[in-house]
Amino acid sequence: MQRNVIILAAGKGTRMHSDLPKVLHEVAGKAMVELVLDTSKAAGAQKIVTVIGHGAQAVRDRLGDQTEFAEQKEQLGTAHAIQMTEPLLGDVEGTTIIMSGDAPLFTVETINGLFDFHAQSGNAVTVLTATAPDPTGYGRIVRDENNNVTKIVEQKDANELEQAIKEVNTGVYAFDNQLLFAALKKVKNDNAQGEYYLPDTLEILREDNHTVGAFVMADFDESMGVNDRVALARANAVLRQRINEGHLRNGVTMIDPMNTYIDVDVKIGYDTLIEPNVYIKGQSTIGNHVTITSGSRIENSVIGDSVKIDTSHLEQAEIQMGADAGPYAHLRPKTVLGQDAHVGNFVELKNAKLGKHSKMGHLSYAGEAEIGQDVNIGAGTIFVNYDGMHKHTTVVGDRAFIGSNTKLIAPLVLADETITAAGSTITDDLPIHAMGIARSRQVTKADFWHRTPLFGKFGAEED
Repeated sequence: MQRNVIILAAGKGTRMHSDLPKVLHEVAGKAMVELVLDTSKAAGAQKIVTVIGHGAQAVRDRLGDQTEFAEQKEQLGTAHAIQMTEPLLGDVEGTTIIMSGDAPLFTVETINGLFDFHAQSGNAVTVLTATAPDPTGYGRIVRDENNNVTKIVEQKDANELEQAIKEVNTGVYAFDNQLLFAALKKVKNDNAQGEYYLPDTLEILREDNHTVGAFVMADFDESMGVNDRVALARANAVLRQRINEGHLRNGVTMIDPMNTYIDVDVKIGYDTLIEPNVYIKGQSTIGNHVTITSGSRIENSVIGDSVKIDTSHLEQAEIQMGADAGPYAHLRPKTVLGQDAHVGNFVELKNAKLGKHSKMGHLSYAGEAEIGQDVNIGAGTIFVNYDGMHKHTTVVGDRAFIGSNTKLIAPLVLADETITAAGSTITDDLPIHAMGIARSRQVTKADFWHRTPLFGKFGAEED
């Protein structure tokens, strides 16, 4: 049976107090609507339609071709939003699950379970429910003696007996697709808001002698919707805890999981140690036996096995096996540290490759650079790559020795086994085995102290 998903993502989210559409606010590094979309795809949905409205273009741009779109230009309720999908889904067979783009915590297991339960039950519609520790504010699920759903009662309309019910509506529904669109045609807007509400279809289907059932999911926290920044913070906490527990079970050690922040798409190998206050973001991949110390931030980077990252910041960088960075290194986009390479404190690289076994110990910058193997780069070295209009490349060959406080003015090529004298400003290429010296010759003036009135005065007072 075909699986379809409709994601409702048209609302503005006034309580977020934001220029950004509510569904684009991020939880664990991804927009909420992206998380819902990822879950839908992982649950085997063959057709996904996202209903957009407020900030429609921004949502289109974020989701791209991962989904089809239907636009709700007027916000006239949830049933009206789903009616906008009829040109795309009206003739489709199978089961359609309706989800909200601001409820990002549902798992693949839960959505798969709902699809399977609905297919086996023969229901026209199956409501996804949960058992709430405190059901206040939620719609209560009222069942008959056959365990079918007879109604969903909102808090304000519930009597004392109904208020004691702990099974609540999560706002997710699985419909027979053809019956869904047939019922939508009968929904009326005779209510205070003048809107068309999706839950009205349940009563319509019951009146047409169809069965309405419910599937109870295991974890109430999954049903959390996000309407303001407080709920957004709670959703982040829930998902990050889920992410961290997954990594812990897979062999990662976290000294303090409550203060370790890992995005949903990050992959981490076994026997990796992560200290507190570490952020690992985006599509980063971390190998086995890696150590990441406090204060590090890793974004969209690839880290090989047996690497150490010591209180450093990586952006779209690659560190190969056995290399290390930090403390306080900054590896910017397109940086590659080769196997067993080393960059130390206050080193910055951008679009630079540091070859196998090469070292850049401290207080240096390399941009637009190709540095070979077994190279030693002294403290205070600067690869000067920008002339005010264009960036140029510096190439340093294998086993070169760059003296401290060298300025390498690109474009420049230093061949294998070349040397620069400390304090030099190198502007010309160096051939193999050559040494470049480019600094003023020292002049020494004897007994200058006593010949200078200011210094001589100090000297006299000290005597």
